Amino acid sequence: MPDDAVAHGPTDGGLAPPTDYGLVVPDGWFRIPLEPDGWKGPIRALAERVFDGQDDAVLLKREFSKALLARAEEGYENGGVELYISTTSIGPVPLSSSLLVTVVPPDQGCRLDAQGRSQQITAVELPFAGPATMRRTRTVPEADDSSGSQLPVTVVDYAVGVPGTEAVLLLTFSTPLDMFADAMVELFEAVAKTLHWK
Repeated sequence: MPDDAVAHGPTDGGLAPPTDYGLVVPDGWFRIPLEPDGWKGPIRALAERVFDGQDDAVLLKREFSKALLARAEEGYENGGVELYISTTSIGPVPLSSSLLVTVVPPDQGCRLDAQGRSQQITAVELPFAGPATMRRTRTVPEADDSSGSQLPVTVVDYAVGVPGTEAVLLLTFSTPLDMFADAMVELFEAVAKTLHWK
């Protein structure tokens, strides 16, 4: 993460704002830095890992890389600084999930609102990062969704104010594992609770 990514906005009480943050993610979560010159190598490496030993999956690997590249570009355009993709499996079942970390500048604002029955908003306290707002959402893709996925997706957002500034750090977790959504949400909470300022 760039050193100045979270260090902006007015200071509060003379305290210097943090210049960085830290997170602890599970083994098997692959980090992709969201900088135009920094994401191609990691995406290529992740595709090699996912399709290791599958010589007949050239087309699938290409589509996988293309989808990740599009996701990285979209995340970057929206202020994302890093993207994590889970490569973990339990037996033959991949634990598909991701985490996008975004810095929301003060002038853009970041308010998590509930917009339907499938959303839950909760005030939480993160042990090392302070108060946060958590929103859990479950969405079912439209029949003509461009991703081609028809699986319900659970998304959990954590919005955390950056100390000494008016910026917000947004952690956006997502998983298409509807059957295991509650367990995955618990995992996301455990990761969010490791957030700390540097």
